[in-house]
Order: sequence, then C-alpha cells, then structure tokens
Amino acid sequence: MNTKTLLLALLAIFSFTASCKKYSEGPSLSLRSRAERVANTWKMEQVIFNGSDVTTTYTNMNYTETYNKDGGYSYNMSIGGGSGKWAFQENDTQIKRNGVSGQPTVDMVILRLKEKSFWYTFIDG
Repeated sequence: MNTKTLLLALLAIFSFTASCKKYSEGPSLSLRSRAERVANTWKMEQVIFNGSDVTTTYTNMNYTETYNKDGGYSYNMSIGGGSGKWAFQENDTQIKRNGVSGQPTVDMVILRLKEKSFWYTFIDG
C-alpha cells in the first residue's frame, strides 16, 4: 500500500469516527467502553443550577458520586450519603438513576464522557 492510499484510508476512518460522536462534548472515539468510563468516583467540580454557579455548595460538602460497572451507584457528602442503581438508556446517551436513598429518580443527559471527565445535565422536579 502506498503512502497516498494509506493517507486516504486514514482520512476516511477519521471522517467516519468524527461523524459518530455520541455526546455533544465528546469524545469522538474511545478505546474504553461507556460503562468503563462511567465506573469511577466523581468529585463535583462545577454545578450550575438555573443558570447560577452553585459549585461552592457542593465542594464545601465534599460531594462525590460513585458509579460501578455492575450498575451500582452511591453518593457521599459530609452530611451523609446514599446508594441505588444506574443504567444507560436512550441508546447510551442518558443515564437513569433510581432507588437512590435520599434522592429522587433522575434521568441524566450525558454531555461528555471521558476517562477523567463526566459532564451531564438533568431537570430537577
């Protein structure tokens, strides 16, 4: 295979994977499964509520969320915590958290799901 053919093949592969982007904020391509990327303990770094930044409320409480590959979910903060279940839905573009003690059922829309970065949005109430 000559260089020109290899370059065209790589360009075609890149074009295809760029058009297959699942989440609005990325990634375009990952070698890890979505469940493997979600499975982590996530510390809140930024929280926007009704257009206002309320991050300090969560960072002062040391709020974290932990997702397991088997569908287990827990949250912890300085005043307590809880646990429940999570599952992908809507072609893996959303996560449903339910049965979580102390929190309502939540349908989260995934904006970004990378190994070190998990962004989502949801409607409260």
